[in-house]
Amino acid sequence: MAGVLYVVATPIGNLADLSPRAAEILGQVVAVVAEDTRRSGVLLKGLAVRPRLISLPGEQEERRIPLVLEQLGSGDVALVSDAGTPAISDPGRRLVAAAREAGFQVVAVPGPSALVAAVSASGLRADRFLFLGFLPRTKSRSQRLLEAADSWALVFHESPHRLAATLEWAAEVLGSRRVAVAREISKLHESWYLGTAAELAAQFRADPPRGECTVVVEAPPGKRAVIDG
Repeated sequence: MAGVLYVVATPIGNLADLSPRAAEILGQVVAVVAEDTRRSGVLLKGLAVRPRLISLPGEQEERRIPLVLEQLGSGDVALVSDAGTPAISDPGRRLVAAAREAGFQVVAVPGPSALVAAVSASGLRADRFLFLGFLPRTKSRSQRLLEAADSWALVFHESPHRLAATLEWAAEVLGSRRVAVAREISKLHESWYLGTAAELAAQFRADPPRGECTVVVEAPPGKRAVIDG
């Protein structure tokens, strides 16, 4: 019987955030497809389960899809990322699309998501927001993207060693709009920083952060997001 591809959200820090349903699914599948099998192996060891582990690094996703589809032919498979919800700024979208195209059922197992957690706990006006993933690596492209989304609240991820520079670029576009930076959400040293992009850029230049960061930019005052059509 053909298997089901479960898209399973896993903890972004605190292992207690794994849902009972997610734990049950991970304990019954024949294989787990993971961005980094070493990280996922730690989670599975904690659950005392030993499904087959199949690596799915982003640069090899297309090449490894046939292997996963073959595995689905003999049983259920779970797709996980290093942390959070798969296929959002992580590998997995192509696999999900290929599984659907091949006729397999795809089922979401919702759970932790850094972008949703950051918006919900930021206190900023962000009832409508655009998620930008990781911004481009050049100043001009990043600023064009931010300018194109000027009327929206924004959420994006950034690595700690690029955060100060990214916020410096953003400050030229965002002006005095309020920004929240969430660092290490749900982990022991979770930290929050609020201010303008320029203020936070200066702070992180002086004291570089550690760990992955999620940035929330408040919607501009007096504007509503406009959707053409």
